[in-house]
Amino acid sequence: MGQRDRGRTTKERFQNKKVKSGDSGRQPHTGQPSRPKQLSTPRNGVIVEGGSERWLKRGFQWVYPNELLAKQNGLKPGKHVDIVSQSGENLGRGIWDDGWISVRRFLNKPAPIDQALFLDRITTARNLREQIIDEKTTAYRLVNAENDGLPGIRIDMFGAHALISLDSPSLLSILADLTGALETVMDTRGVYLAWRPDPRDSFDQKTAPKPPGLISGHPHKGPLRVTERGVACLVDLHGDKSVGIFLDMRSNRAWLENHWGGKRILNLFAHTGFFSVVAAMHGASEVTSVDLSGHYLDRAEQNFIANELDPTPHSFIEGDVRKVLDRFRRKEESFDIAILDPPSFSHGPEGVLSLKKDFPTLVSSTLKVIQDGGWLVAALNLGEVSPRDFHAMVHKGAQKAGFALQLIFEGGQGPDFPAHVDFPEGRYLKFGIWRKVDPV
Repeated sequence: MGQRDRGRTTKERFQNKKVKSGDSGRQPHTGQPSRPKQLSTPRNGVIVEGGSERWLKRGFQWVYPNELLAKQNGLKPGKHVDIVSQSGENLGRGIWDDGWISVRRFLNKPAPIDQALFLDRITTARNLREQIIDEKTTAYRLVNAENDGLPGIRIDMFGAHALISLDSPSLLSILADLTGALETVMDTRGVYLAWRPDPRDSFDQKTAPKPPGLISGHPHKGPLRVTERGVACLVDLHGDKSVGIFLDMRSNRAWLENHWGGKRILNLFAHTGFFSVVAAMHGASEVTSVDLSGHYLDRAEQNFIANELDPTPHSFIEGDVRKVLDRFRRKEESFDIAILDPPSFSHGPEGVLSLKKDFPTLVSSTLKVIQDGGWLVAALNLGEVSPRDFHAMVHKGAQKAGFALQLIFEGGQGPDFPAHVDFPEGRYLKFGIWRKVDPV
C-alpha cells in the first residue's frame, strides 16, 4: 500500500465524560441506545441518537452501529443515506456500511455524493499540496481521508501515478466517479487501487471484492522512481505489498538531515531502507539496516544504488530485531543514532511482537546499543496509544535499561497529512528524538 496502515484509532470516550489529556480519538459508547417509541423507520436513511448528533454537528464524520435508533429496511453497503436526528433534522448524507462504522458522512446537507463533489474536494486538496510540497518531492499524500472531506479514502501521488486506498468495500459504489475526478484534476497517467482493511472489519486483501492494482490508465513498468526532497526511492504500485515508502515521515526525516554527518546509524525495522538512504545521503559514515524481510532489504540496497550510493560500506541484516539487538549488546557494538519504528504487529523467530506490550522492552534493548550522548529516534503508530502514553512507554523502557533521556525533538506526520480539528483520529503519528544520558 502507498501509505502503511499506521495504527487505526480507538476513539475517546465522549458521552457525558471528560476527555483525558493526551487522548487522541473518540470512543464509541457500548450498549444499545434508548429508542423513543414514536420513532419510525426512515424512508431513505438512518436516525441517530443524541450523542452522535452532537458529534456530527461538531464535524465528526462517522456514525457507529450503536448510535443508530432506526434505519431504512434492506440497506446494503454502498447505499447513499441521509442521517437524521431524533427531532427530524437532517444532519447530512453519507455511505452505508455493515462494518464497524455504519455511515461515513460526506456532506452535512442532503446533496448528491457524485463526481462534482469529488472534483471540488480533490481540487481543494491539491491546492493545499501545491503550497506545501517542494519541487524536489514527487511522492506525497494528496487526499488524507476524513481530514480532506473524503472519509475512508486516501490518495497518494507518485509522480504522474496515483494510488487510491479504500477502507471498506462499501466505497466501491463511488470509485468510478472518484477516479474520473482524480484523472481530471491531476491529469494522471495511471490510477491504482489498494485496500486498507481494519481488523474490526470482516474483509481483508484476499476477500476484497476487487483486487488491488491498476484500475485506469497506463501501468508503470518495473520500479517507479520517485523523490523526497531530492532523494530517490523505488516504489511498486502494482500489488498488495507495501509500495516502499512511508510518506508521513517526511518532515521528521527533513529535521534530521543536518544531524547524520559522520554518525554510525542503526535502522531497526528498516523496511525498504529509505531512512537509511537519507542518512547515507547526508553524510552518515555507516548505516546498519535490520529487517525480518530479505525482500525488503534487497529493495533497500536497490534504493542505495538508485541514489548512486555504494551499499558496500553499509550493512543489511535479515533477522528478528530483538535477536539482533541482543547480539549487538553481547558484542558491545554501539551506534550514534538508532531508529526504532516498528510495525504495529509482526511475527518472527522470537515470537509475536505486540507493541502495546513489547514497545518499552524494544526501547530498553535499543538504548543498550546506543553510546552515551547518542540519540534514540522512535515512532509509534498505534492509534489507540495517546501521545502521553507513548512518552510513558519510552520512559518505561529507559528506566528498565537504567538510563535517563532528554527529549530534543517531537514530531508528527507531514503537512500533506493534515488533521481536521473536528476529527481527532487524524493526529495518529507519535514521533520523538531523545538523547541518552546517565541518571542524575
